[in-house]
Amino acid sequence: MPRPILLGIVGDSAAGKTTLTRGLVRILGETQVTHISADHYHRYDRQQRAERGLTPLHPDGNHLDVLTQHLKHLRAGQAILKPVYSHRGGTFEAAEYVQPARFTIVEGLLGFHTPAMRDVYDVRVYLDPPEDLRRRWKVQRDCSRRGYTTDQVLEELDRREGDAEAYIRPQRRHADLVISFMPGDGGDQEHLDATVAMGPGLVHPDLSSLVEGGHDGITLHQRGSETSLWIPGTIDARLGATIQETVWDRMHFASHLRTDRLGEFTVGTELHRSESLAITQLLVLYQLVTARAALAVGATGVRTDGTATAVAAIPQT
Repeated sequence: MPRPILLGIVGDSAAGKTTLTRGLVRILGETQVTHISADHYHRYDRQQRAERGLTPLHPDGNHLDVLTQHLKHLRAGQAILKPVYSHRGGTFEAAEYVQPARFTIVEGLLGFHTPAMRDVYDVRVYLDPPEDLRRRWKVQRDCSRRGYTTDQVLEELDRREGDAEAYIRPQRRHADLVISFMPGDGGDQEHLDATVAMGPGLVHPDLSSLVEGGHDGITLHQRGSETSLWIPGTIDARLGATIQETVWDRMHFASHLRTDRLGEFTVGTELHRSESLAITQLLVLYQLVTARAALAVGATGVRTDGTATAVAAIPQT
């Protein structure tokens, strides 16, 4: 069996990593995906971090060497004994035995911090929402799920800012896809605008024929070696479906994954759907299944150091 495909999703706290991950797990199938949060590799518990004046964003506060070793094991198809960190109590629990599946998704704060970690991933995604939106999401999440007060969350955000600037945001340049959701004209979570910046590390699907003329506000921009797709939150559902169909046609070898659940997300216990999220998820999914197909025909991966050969070997329509 080909080795697992590894996806790294990096971004600051409450940037949307878990929302994107859950959607991909739902599409690929829970039995086909191993999902790991790098938060479990914190070096200290919450009290110990406070005593040392460290934030979870600082490399010294995390076992990045252990995480790197575990990523290499997972890529090789080997099981790991993963530490477990509880966000509710800020303490560690018993370690967990984890086996890799066909796809392994690793989300966290510092996943691209070192070359050794970056080299493990087949696909690298960085989530980069505007800071005011991310702060709003963090307050909502930490107050509802982790037992904090609003003042505590805002104080912690201010305390982390230096480390975010020094260690988290620089990782953006190592990503294959940089995804930014931002408030749009719709004014709600279902109608967030999105930008997907697609770097040269991978071959991306050609969407130029669909966005010529800026139909319904959707546009494609080229800046150097990076191509950016702008998706308005108010995009018409029919155009969204057309764009999705175009991407699906380019990965016909994964037609069994077709689903109407793209773009679903929850707020509290309520289920919502976003067209911009659906298109974004599909662009990430395209890279995962393309990498999987490349391995199936004997390629080592789909990164640019071997992409042309790998992709050419995949049957096309």
